[in-house]
Amino acid sequence: MTLAPRWTYVCRVADIVPNTGVCAKVGVNQVAVFRLVSPGGEDEGVYAIDNFEPRSAANVLSRGIVGDSSGEIVVASPVYKNHFCLKTGRCLEDETWSVRPYEVRVSEDGLILVREP
Repeated sequence: MTLAPRWTYVCRVADIVPNTGVCAKVGVNQVAVFRLVSPGGEDEGVYAIDNFEPRSAANVLSRGIVGDSSGEIVVASPVYKNHFCLKTGRCLEDETWSVRPYEVRVSEDGLILVREP
């Protein structure tokens, strides 16, 4: 028997300041949820990865700086400045420090839902 995936409501898209992240509890995990917006003001997507930064062993990724590194959308850890890809969770500096990405969807009325692992 296969169970249907569980989705956790996090917040409304408009509740996240453009190009920043928030922390949310999804199941038993802390998840960093990011909203990206182009310079022209168009939404470019919502991404979610583990909030736990493995090198510092702290839940801090939601406080990192979002940017682009060699064409990849990343967040820079506020502790050691390692860059984590928001699509894959891969650490650009050392893949042994990668984090889990989460599936995200935005409802028609702007609600952010993150799939539990």
